[in-house]
Amino acid sequence: MFGMDKRTGAASAATQKAARFAAALTLALGCSTPAPDPHYRPAENVLEVIALLRVHVPDDTYRFDPARDYTGRNVYRSSLLRLESLELIHADALRAGHMRGVITFAKARALERLRAFDLAAEEYRIAARTDSTLKAEALRSADVCSALHRAAAMAIDADALTGIKHLGSDTAPESMIVEFEERARVLEELALTVEGTHHAAVVQEQIERADMTRAAYFAALRQVIPDGDVRAIGELQRVVVLHRDSKYANRHIITLANLYATIATEYVSAYPSESLRFDVTRFRELTETATRLYETVASRDGSPEKLEAARRLEAFLAFALTVDRDRFTP
Repeated sequence: MFGMDKRTGAASAATQKAARFAAALTLALGCSTPAPDPHYRPAENVLEVIALLRVHVPDDTYRFDPARDYTGRNVYRSSLLRLESLELIHADALRAGHMRGVITFAKARALERLRAFDLAAEEYRIAARTDSTLKAEALRSADVCSALHRAAAMAIDADALTGIKHLGSDTAPESMIVEFEERARVLEELALTVEGTHHAAVVQEQIERADMTRAAYFAALRQVIPDGDVRAIGELQRVVVLHRDSKYANRHIITLANLYATIATEYVSAYPSESLRFDVTRFRELTETATRLYETVASRDGSPEKLEAARRLEAFLAFALTVDRDRFTP
């Protein structure tokens, strides 16, 4: 019995020792900092960022949405931020200037996709002065970005359209047409010179943006210029036709449908369905066109605008049903 108690005591001591070791290990693991997710670690070197950016420089961002990196952020935006962070963190190591040309060139590539053309041109020229191997391409790209910056300043920008309808007819829309057409001419000539390069998509995006601004201008003024509704519809139809290959093609159709729906709503407000001045044919043209445009986008599977178009269609049909149905019966 004495021997059995001795063995039992030894086993109990060993068990307690193992328990204390397990507790200490658990405490140590609980207090230690977990390893960061490798997907969200900062870039380790410049080449890592530039390699990712270089892969996406040839992307056709006119037809397709910009690529996103492993964090889900726009790859051009994220690359620019990472390059700027590396410049700040490793300022002493980069002071010798061995990588300055490469970094500024890469930053210019990112900036031009973010429509900061003046900044991109400046970075390209710095790269041309500091790296002879990049000089030719940097100067060519700087000229393209400078031309894009000048073209953007030729006519009213989309940001300046807010509240423009309050300016009245003194805004001289015909003179604005001259400015819009001049900007379009410059951009189309530039498109010919950059054909076959990655700048072709960048220029095409700017042509689309210029056309969208032109249409938005006339949509903002449609209530204060002669035949404003007809002019606004015509300009939006022009955008839909010219840019049917764009990544924003569905967005353009929805914008046109929204205009038809707005005009229909305004028409009923001006001429209630029970009034003698209510024109059934006019109202039907507006509602059928808006419905057809919404249905076009709502039927396109895989489109991010599909759900929006479907919901707008439901809301518009609900409005149309409130109109006196007797007007539509023979």
